[in-house]
Amino acid sequence: MTGIGTSLLAIAVGAILRFAVYQDNAGGFNIGTVGVILLIVGVIGLIISISLLLVRRRTDIHHYEQGPYVEPPPRRGYHR
Repeated sequence: MTGIGTSLLAIAVGAILRFAVYQDNAGGFNIGTVGVILLIVGVIGLIISISLLLVRRRTDIHHYEQGPYVEPPPRRGYHR
């Protein structure tokens, strides 16, 4: 479940940086581009997390019918 939460956080921060923050000069990088990158990474992480959550693992238990336990006959020639 941490993957889903982290992905949603990345999507939220990316959307805030992309659509809500405006800055003319950010010192060499574009904040909108960082927001788009976080949005993409968040969506990919969310898809991977949900797909791993939905993968069904095989946990079938098979019970085999057996008759009652029969003690094997003692070996000949062997004494303790």
